[in-house]
This record gives sequence, structure tokens and C-alpha cells, in this order.
Amino acid sequence: MILRPAGAADAAAICAIWTLVIRDTAITFDSREKTAAAIADDIAARRAAAHGFLVAEEAGEILGFAAYGQFRSGPGYARTAEHSIILGPAAQGRGIGRELLLALEDHARAAGMHSMLAGVSGENPGGVAFHERLGYARVAVLPQVGWKFGRWLDLILLQKRL
Repeated sequence: MILRPAGAADAAAICAIWTLVIRDTAITFDSREKTAAAIADDIAARRAAAHGFLVAEEAGEILGFAAYGQFRSGPGYARTAEHSIILGPAAQGRGIGRELLLALEDHARAAGMHSMLAGVSGENPGGVAFHERLGYARVAVLPQVGWKFGRWLDLILLQKRL
């Protein structure tokens, strides 16, 4: 398994992984499925902003991805990032998520980021525990800020200083 920067050629495989999460889970509050073209644009935009977008690949198959961008707009937030990490079924439970996130943190640190945030669905206790094992601390719970599958969802914010 290798970790490497994502490219436009990875967009369709990333899209397939992300679509399952969007369609079938409350891990993301987004209910709009991504397109490969939109993902390719996102990869290019993050590269232009010097933000990371990494994939885990094994035998030519994309197993998952991790990406970060500026937490909020404006120069005051320029050194605070928020990340996303999503694994396909074949990658879960193998330590690939840990490797992806640590590599993403290294990228962010080298890019001058001071703090990394994770916004995790309250219905994803495994995601919260994963981040806590890697040194993220819960800093806020935003009750009922997400809406998906006909119900309100809490958002748990976790932070790690890089």
C-alpha cells in the first residue's frame, strides 16, 4: 500500500467511495452525491492552495482518501485546517486511516498549519474514537446542526495542534 497525492485520474475511484458514504450513512451530512468532475476540480483547487489531498492505493486500487482545506475563509483562519477522511470497505480496520491522517497532518504541518479540526457526526462514535486515539480532543458539540435521513444530527468538533 502506498500513500500519494491525489490526481485527476483518481477522481472516479474517489467518487465511488464517497458515494457509498453519502448515500448510505450519516457520517457526512451531505446528501448530494459528488461527481468525478467535481472531485477532480477539488483536487486541483486544493493543490493550487497548497492543501493536501492524499489517496491510499494498493495494487492499482484506491482504498481511501484524506484531504484538508482552510477551516473558514479569511486570513485569520489561514493556519487552521479542517480535514475529511473516508475509507472504502476494503481499507477499514487495516490501519490505513491512521496512516492517511498522519501523512495529511505532516503535509499540513509542512504547509504552516497550526491546528487541524475534524467535524464528526454524532452518529459516528468510531470516527470520534479514531481521532481521539490520534491525539484529537473534543472541543465542541454542536447539537442538531445537521439534517439527513429525516432527523437532526449533532456535530462533534475535535482539534489537534500540529
